[in-house]
Amino acid sequence: MANDVLKKLVAEEEENLELNLRPQRLENFIGQQALKQQLRVTIEAAKQRHEPLDHLLFYGPPGLGKTTLANLLAKEMGVDIRITSGPALERAGDLASILTSLEPGGIFFIDEIHRLRKSVEETLYPAMEDFKLDLILGKGPAARSLRLDLNHFTVVAATTRIGLLSSPMRDRFGLVQRLDFYQLDELKKIVRRSARVLKIKIDAKAAEEIARRSRGTPRIANRLLRRLRDFAEIEADGVITLDVARRALVMMAIDEQGLTAADRKLLQALAKEHQGGPVGLETLAAMLSEDVGTIQEVYEPFLLQAGFLKRTPRGRMLTRKAFELLELPLPAGWQKQLL
Repeated sequence: MANDVLKKLVAEEEENLELNLRPQRLENFIGQQALKQQLRVTIEAAKQRHEPLDHLLFYGPPGLGKTTLANLLAKEMGVDIRITSGPALERAGDLASILTSLEPGGIFFIDEIHRLRKSVEETLYPAMEDFKLDLILGKGPAARSLRLDLNHFTVVAATTRIGLLSSPMRDRFGLVQRLDFYQLDELKKIVRRSARVLKIKIDAKAAEEIARRSRGTPRIANRLLRRLRDFAEIEADGVITLDVARRALVMMAIDEQGLTAADRKLLQALAKEHQGGPVGLETLAAMLSEDVGTIQEVYEPFLLQAGFLKRTPRGRMLTRKAFELLELPLPAGWQKQLL
């Protein structure tokens, strides 16, 4: 019981810290320059017309700022935001209770929208298009339909797997944008800013080292910074230098490429047990005792982006860069497998 309470307190502290690290204005959001420019134009146009924003869909790997952008849109528009996730909306009634409580111009943020139940998704269609909510009251012969008028609102949705969204759902968003992994310079700025917010003493080279090992993801950069703060307070008088950062990251089993022990396990399994592939996704998940979704959403995006993994019609394969990282020779016939 005590352990459960402690875990809950730690989780709440992590969530509060994450909220504190998020920028409060769109202009302070680091990275995603092209997307920021589009959003700025969209916001100004909506304000001039005194209309709510068009529905927006953000997609891309986790940790890149989809939820942060949704909150920033609400702040820039000066409206309230209601936040939920696809799995949390179990019935049409859950959706109705949120939509009927939205103020004019309000934002309804749905995370993991690809996990919406079909019945809830179909109820959402007329709400997004016509701002009407169709409900069925009762069952059997006594059932009757009820149509409710809704205030005009904006759906801002996020997904890590846009391919799982149905075409009717995707077509109802006026702006569909992908968030890309961040560049090293952008991550360095994020680390330095987060260090100032958390009042952490860190030098420039240490910030660059954290950024380099953050897999192009701000959430990971901030998480590493918090863990290095703990290490520095115990081992180095509270100051994160380059040496302190490297020692802490070695202890955390995060290499210079940003790969974790789990990433290397995946690469080694492909290299040693299947000569680099190709290997089907389900086989790969079984080898690692992980579910397919974890492979696709957690491991693959960065490994593909970094050039260690390749998708082929027959399955996943390692690249030459991966064999060089693992310091393993290329298997005989490996090049032909890529063709």
